[in-house]
Amino acid sequence: MADDIQIQKMDGKSLDVTGVNKEKLKTVFPECFTEGNLDIDKLLSLCGEYIDNDFEKYKFEWKGKSECYRIAGKRSTGTLRPCPEESVDFENTNNLYIEGDNLEVLKLLQTAYYRKVKMIYIDPPYNTGNDFVYEDDFKDPMAKYKEITSQTTKSNPETMGRYHTNWLNMMYPRLRLAANLLRDDGVIFISIDDNEIDNLKKICNEVFGEENFIAQVVWERSFSPVNLMKHFSPSHDYILVYSKNIEAAICNGIPRSDEANDRYENPDNDPRGVWSSSDISVGPAVEANIYPITTPSGRVVEPPAGRSWRLSKNAFLERLQDNRIWFGPDGNGVPRIKRFLSELRKTGITPMTIWNFKDVGHSQGATQALQKLFDGKKYFDYPKPVDLIKRCLTLYSNQNDIILDFFSGSATTAHAVMQLNAEDGGKRQFIMVQLPEVTDEKSEAFKAGYKNICEIGKERIRRAGAKIKEQNADVDTGFKVFKLDTSNLVKWDDTPTDDTNVLKERFDTVVKTLKFDRSELDVVYEVMLKLGIPLTYKVSETTINNRKVYSIGEDGLILVCLDGSNGGITPEDITEMCDLAPAKIVAAEEAFKDDVALSNAYYISKDKSIEIELL
Repeated sequence: MADDIQIQKMDGKSLDVTGVNKEKLKTVFPECFTEGNLDIDKLLSLCGEYIDNDFEKYKFEWKGKSECYRIAGKRSTGTLRPCPEESVDFENTNNLYIEGDNLEVLKLLQTAYYRKVKMIYIDPPYNTGNDFVYEDDFKDPMAKYKEITSQTTKSNPETMGRYHTNWLNMMYPRLRLAANLLRDDGVIFISIDDNEIDNLKKICNEVFGEENFIAQVVWERSFSPVNLMKHFSPSHDYILVYSKNIEAAICNGIPRSDEANDRYENPDNDPRGVWSSSDISVGPAVEANIYPITTPSGRVVEPPAGRSWRLSKNAFLERLQDNRIWFGPDGNGVPRIKRFLSELRKTGITPMTIWNFKDVGHSQGATQALQKLFDGKKYFDYPKPVDLIKRCLTLYSNQNDIILDFFSGSATTAHAVMQLNAEDGGKRQFIMVQLPEVTDEKSEAFKAGYKNICEIGKERIRRAGAKIKEQNADVDTGFKVFKLDTSNLVKWDDTPTDDTNVLKERFDTVVKTLKFDRSELDVVYEVMLKLGIPLTYKVSETTINNRKVYSIGEDGLILVCLDGSNGGITPEDITEMCDLAPAKIVAAEEAFKDDVALSNAYYISKDKSIEIELL
């Protein structure tokens, strides 16, 4: 190929998150970079922070924290391989189920889903000593993933000496990557118990910002004590709620029940409809808001001792003029302010931080419901209630939002998304991510043929989806299955060696740029991931100039050609592709007829202002 030809070649790596962050800093603080390197002292001084060598500052540290930054910033060389045979309605659904280590998967989702997710719910390991917790491998994460998924569950016992450290090292990089995916108005819900609530809140304050803390919800997960407990029988879990940007986050409130609505009446036939009244006195007293009020019957009333009216005198007179003040049926009572149901319905009821099991379900009920779905068999311990996740969805998601759960477990979140869509006509999309933890050979799940947790989760979505479809045929209950694997692109092995035979084998291998044991669909979806195209975009197989081409998107946004048959890709083929005016053409380098054809392809696409990229 001529030296002046510079065709971009796909490197098979995920988004460079660290590089993106550096570029953001450069646009705001270009003077803080010297020869491409960040001068942290200069950056701090520009922000009014000066180095004073005071090391006794408040900060949360543990062994391995610095490595967490490196792990989160290391680009993934993996890919997500489509698995249509395990999916439901693969061609049309907008839902995703991804099997794999969530750290690598979160990296792979960065380009396509960066700042697009409205709500995240996760139920991570609680670090009780029996959870699946393993150390991430910075050097070769994909090899580590292959290793751990072939073993039975590893626990994190306190006797390891790094009980909390291992858990923090597992959670911290995942939360940092998850934060990148949240929209500015996005919110994350994290279930946890007493074992790690303190540490979780500290790392969330660091990742999301202490100012973006919304609530620490107490969920009443059980209704009866465990009498075998030595001291107390825990009956609650926590749900931490953080926003990406507290100013942008909007809470929808809890929909009002018929019972609550029935408390509203209209005794004075107000044209604005039914209402209830509330006290207008408040404490402690504000001196300016202590003033006498004369009732319609002529009685003068003042706020109780130590209290004042919650309204200023002018605000009170405005509401009195607007018929929003109620003095009781005889006009002689202490003034109260009208609350109209028609106005309250706009936002719903403000949620409180204690969630009773009567409203959102409990652990025992969730277990029984899942057993019923699986014909009375118990395949999963401690699933979350569907109503609990629906409460989270109702508060902060809207009808077309993307919902992510990267500790999917039994896939309760997917079930809740489909159920809520059936109830309110929404089109929410879910992305479930789950490590395929091997089931115990002695368990009922293993005996029933479920070899890992993902198989249980997928079957749960299939069964729940079928039942929901009976209620509402328009609900999307399908899901595309993807599985984490190494890249479809051949990577040069740079391990040092003096063995000439090994070197020869390596050279023979890289003659081909695509792995021989991968399908064309595998490659197409890797192209989508690396170019930042959502995995739900439609992929169509078509023929251009008698050559097989994959069209991505309804309008042929990207064309992918891997077909090297009949002598290989020719300039005529590229001309025909360019005539369809795609944003980009991606082609396998090995599929071109020869270097001359590749050179001509470059000039043809350049002349038509269409970018071409090689695999």
